[in-house]
Amino acid sequence: MRTVAELPHPDFKITIFAMNQKFIVKFEQGTLEQVYKIAEADVIDGVNGVFQLIDDEFTASVSRRFEEMRQSFISAYKRHEF
Repeated sequence: MRTVAELPHPDFKITIFAMNQKFIVKFEQGTLEQVYKIAEADVIDGVNGVFQLIDDEFTASVSRRFEEMRQSFISAYKRHEF
């Protein structure tokens, strides 16, 4: 797997990888991460097509999902009080 690009974002780290004819887009925020795999054949204009997918609406949904993930983890942790 090789790193193709890193995109700046104020709320999380975005890294795009290439591996086995797929682009892998990884969003990281603290201890949480979300990964999306896209076949290279499904994207026009290579990595530039991936950049177009990562628009404001998509990153807003990623932010909401991170908050949901965080709340789910906190709830699970509290149920078991380590």
